[in-house]
Amino acid sequence: MTPHFFIFPNFRAMKKYVLNLFLSIIFALPVISQTAKDQKIINAATEAREDFLKADGLLKNMFRDAYGYVIFPSVGKGGLGVGGAYGNGAVYEKGKLVGMAKLMQLNIGFQAGAQSFREVIFFENKDVFERFKNDKIQLAAQASAVVATEGAAAAAKYTNGVMIFTQVNGGLMYEASVGGQKFNYKDL
Repeated sequence: MTPHFFIFPNFRAMKKYVLNLFLSIIFALPVISQTAKDQKIINAATEAREDFLKADGLLKNMFRDAYGYVIFPSVGKGGLGVGGAYGNGAVYEKGKLVGMAKLMQLNIGFQAGAQSFREVIFFENKDVFERFKNDKIQLAAQASAVVATEGAAAAAKYTNGVMIFTQVNGGLMYEASVGGQKFNYKDL
């Protein structure tokens, strides 16, 4: 009996197998790396949620009662006359993770500095949440956020179906609005 060094009956079958294996790996890499990036954001969003709750225990009711919400665990913001912000977040519908989102902001006006902050946006109902998922929500220039401190959630109200809370991670910036933010959503 002669030893078989290949499990393939011929060179053509081996070549096809190797090619298919190579293509499978190449096409799977972006999915694997995206999943790892998403998981990092999801973990950071879970941690940010806990920090929001530590700052104001009344937010527990918001997380429970809102139709949906998005948590951006770290938004970088900076500017000197012209400014911008960018962050990635995790999106929840009725408390269940359903997607990922990107936040982008560009503004012109009196501003100076750099800052990192967390942001959670609550959606009052399905209609507003679906508009967010379809990238049809943009926060107006006059939109403002409530700084998450003890008891702040007690007086907070929905405006046009959204309610926004922020927490500063670090930095100093003269300009505190969240207006002009645009969002991109993707399903998980």
